[in-house]
Amino acid sequence: MSLRAKLAVNYELTFGPAEESTDDIDYVEGSSKDHDESEAVSEEDGSQDGSEAPHEGSEEYASEEEDREDLGKTAKTLSGDALAGFEKAQQKAGIIYISRIPPGMRPAKVKHLMSNYGKVGRVFLQQEDPKRAYLRKKHTTTKKVHYTEGWVEFESKYVARSVAEMLNAQPIGGKKGSRWRDDIWTMKYLPKFKWNMLTEQVAQEAAAHTARLRVELSQSKAEQRDYLRNVELARVLEKVMKKLCT
Repeated sequence: MSLRAKLAVNYELTFGPAEESTDDIDYVEGSSKDHDESEAVSEEDGSQDGSEAPHEGSEEYASEEEDREDLGKTAKTLSGDALAGFEKAQQKAGIIYISRIPPGMRPAKVKHLMSNYGKVGRVFLQQEDPKRAYLRKKHTTTKKVHYTEGWVEFESKYVARSVAEMLNAQPIGGKKGSRWRDDIWTMKYLPKFKWNMLTEQVAQEAAAHTARLRVELSQSKAEQRDYLRNVELARVLEKVMKKLCT
């Protein structure tokens, strides 16, 4: 079962059949050159080298106390207003599903095209099946990664619904001679669907894939051991038979 099918099943079990919302649809924002860039904040933890712990009153002890206070302040900020604001933004966000990604189109291009109609948050594109990718690369000159389907998050669910209704079954367009000018958008707005539902399903798919690889590797090792054991047994029997015949 594909990722799309599993998401559909989980969605129906959670919310039931999707119903069209009767809320008024806001106008779609015009072309915008401003794109929200997500910034990754990296933190480095100190390594433990087995040295003696700093005693109270030393400079190292005072420095650690300051670090603990700063960490407490940061955690308090993230668990307070920032967390509430994030959850509120998630409730306002809307997601559209694109059932077909034109060949060669990458996540950055999809986000750029969708940003012309509203503020876009996150974009996820599903890569094609590895077996299919292998056959395509074997028989064609195209070696780049292809994507089969995708999800785009808009900051406003009303804008997301409007974009899906406006662009579905419409040509992508663009300048004359553009690569995807004549390709057709196939998209749908997903009411009540949130990004965490997608990330959970993707994580489950990755875990299942890892488990399958682990089982296959274990079976392969067992088969290899059995084969080597049989080869050794055949060699010993052959040697014994030669001794008996002489």
